[in-house]
Amino acid sequence: MTAPRPTVHFADTGEAADLAAFLTRLLHYDKAAAVRVQATGTTLAVFGRPASFEVLAIRTARLAKPYEHGLDAVLDLTASAGELLERIDEGAGTALVPQPVTGPSWAGVLPPRGGWREVPGLPAPERIRAAVGAAVAEFRSRTEQLAPEERTREALDRIGNDLWSRSLGEGGLPLRAAHAAHSLGFLRPAAPGREPVLALLATGPWLRLRTDYGSVAVRRSGSSAQLSVTPAQGRGRRAG
Repeated sequence: MTAPRPTVHFADTGEAADLAAFLTRLLHYDKAAAVRVQATGTTLAVFGRPASFEVLAIRTARLAKPYEHGLDAVLDLTASAGELLERIDEGAGTALVPQPVTGPSWAGVLPPRGGWREVPGLPAPERIRAAVGAAVAEFRSRTEQLAPEERTREALDRIGNDLWSRSLGEGGLPLRAAHAAHSLGFLRPAAPGREPVLALLATGPWLRLRTDYGSVAVRRSGSSAQLSVTPAQGRGRRAG
């Protein structure tokens, strides 16, 4: 008889729905996306690398009770994002833990859990969204200026890298991180009556843009330091 798969119980159905929405966005960019899933205590952290953005996206969810499965009190595996999405029951507020898969190399080097400090100089949310929109418009304009035979993948990548490697604000955050946060729905307005969570954090070679709905982490250029494989914790219900 096959043993039942372990189950995580979300604090409410909204947590399950928010995680499902995050996975759906990841799969939009890569149908074969993998995610690193970690649960410690009452926090579930899911890490993904949206294709073409060169960043790490982090979504946390509150659990109704500490994770446990037999003698295992900690969950840590790499899984198919599609399979995890299929196993989320939004109505019940639960998710069956999927079978592990052999993960990509990025899944072995995650941001550390602690040691983050806030970096000043991050623009306001509306300015960040405006900067992303301007860069997208510039990308389209520059590619349209190319002759059809010149619109090669190499040429498009060169334009994209020029745009998305630009720094945003005084903290050195690459614009690609803000682009990823916007595309994943992390920069949408906060719920009515709530102060928005928006901060730029740093530790070692990592920068992390934290919002109400998740985080985007990126390693600074030229860094090769290996860090501990632990989840980055957010603040509050929806911070990743």
